[in-house]
Amino acid sequence: MPRHSETRHLPYTPEQMFDLVADVRHYSEFLPWVIAVRVRSDSDEEMTADLVVGFKALRENFTSRVHKHRPDRIHVDYVDGPLKHLHNEWSFRPDGEGGVYVDFSVDFEFKSRIFEALAGQYFDKALRKMTGAFVDRAAALYGAGEATGGSGMSSSSAHRAA
Repeated sequence: MPRHSETRHLPYTPEQMFDLVADVRHYSEFLPWVIAVRVRSDSDEEMTADLVVGFKALRENFTSRVHKHRPDRIHVDYVDGPLKHLHNEWSFRPDGEGGVYVDFSVDFEFKSRIFEALAGQYFDKALRKMTGAFVDRAAALYGAGEATGGSGMSSSSAHRAA
């Protein structure tokens, strides 16, 4: 099952990054492969949303529950779709100088071994592209800054379940 974790140091506040990640309604505007979003319910603490994700001829629907702990953490649990499970965690730690350390981790497993094999081949590249899209979105919303901690601070691993 693929797993990935990454830390980025960015020139934004934890609140700004929290707001950006929690704004699921706008994911289709900037995240690669997200074709459509439907928010079923939303409150300050929890959201349930459907995402349509596509790549070439493949399209899948995912339903996730987003647990929001403003301003320091967002946890995503899988509800329904083509996966066996999905756990996604974001944390936002102030750096003491006006910036933020963003910790991101994801762990998931497809129901289909074919999708699992495909994910293993493209997983790291796809996740780097997606986290980069969040960084680019932050620059577009909040202004460009001196972001650090790109691939130099990230660590990731992808492997298949036995």
